[in-house]
Amino acid sequence: VQLQASGGGLVQAGGSLRLSCAASGRTFRSYTMGWFRQAPGKEREFVAAISWSGGSTVYADDVKGRFTISRDNARNTINLQMNSLKPEDTAVYYCAGSPSGNFSLESSYIYWGQGTQVTVSS
Repeated sequence: VQLQASGGGLVQAGGSLRLSCAASGRTFRSYTMGWFRQAPGKEREFVAAISWSGGSTVYADDVKGRFTISRDNARNTINLQMNSLKPEDTAVYYCAGSPSGNFSLESSYIYWGQGTQVTVSS
């Protein structure tokens, strides 16, 4: 599975962005898909994940109520709608795929996209 993230950019605090991740490979639809982010000088952290069917989602506490993850298995894409953005959301965002159902465990993700930069100005 190859992953290509897009949609990052510069936005003011309070604004919105929609990230997309295009996947290649027939096994995509059987994978848990997630978004992680890494801010400068910090460890990469979990943001959100969605089950293979789309029926289950998990979010990090600091993005709950602001971010929404979704997937379209027919189009091999996942999206992350980010609203009410804050300067602390500034990071490189990565999409990733996992064959297991452990949503927030980074080590369970075996496929990674190249990352897309999100910058939120105050």
